[in-house]
Amino acid sequence: MNEPVRTQIAPVPDLPARRTRVKLRRVSADLSKPYPPEGDQQRWWGRLKAALGTTSSDFVNATLVQIQSASRLPTGGISEVSVNAALAFIESTKPKNELEAALAIQMACTHAVAMAVLSRVGGGHGGDRHVTLMAAAGARLLRAFATQVEAMRRLRNGGSQYMRIEHVHLEPGAQAVIGNMAKGHGS
Repeated sequence: MNEPVRTQIAPVPDLPARRTRVKLRRVSADLSKPYPPEGDQQRWWGRLKAALGTTSSDFVNATLVQIQSASRLPTGGISEVSVNAALAFIESTKPKNELEAALAIQMACTHAVAMAVLSRVGGGHGGDRHVTLMAAAGARLLRAFATQVEAMRRLRNGGSQYMRIEHVHLEPGAQAVIGNMAKGHGS
């Protein structure tokens, strides 16, 4: 008889009970005012500061405006879902300060814009030239995103690299030294 295949489920990483979210109240065509989805505004504001790795209310305000600008739908409206997705992305990077948060904000905004551009590649409007332009813009944005990810890695881990050699092949008659090499006093 065939036994059912048993798969091992990977443990879920530690996630906060809930990500920090905002509700948006439209002020004008270009701006919405964020407010807490429910509960205490002071606690919500503290959670936003913690999510962005800052103690500055001005930094939080500027960030919310920047995220709104990058989270526009192709039709021009500000998307509450996109703003909250960007906040979740930023919060998941766990920025320790404003510099790391700025890079995480750029990453979230680059991702949002890249996805918006790529969604327009096959839109059927403008023909081959339109498809080529949108695909090229999407590729540049994705390259920028990859560069930002590498910049975050270097910011957090330093510029050092680690190389692990898995296989060493020696030809007959060759000589090799394998291990840590240090200059001695007599060298």
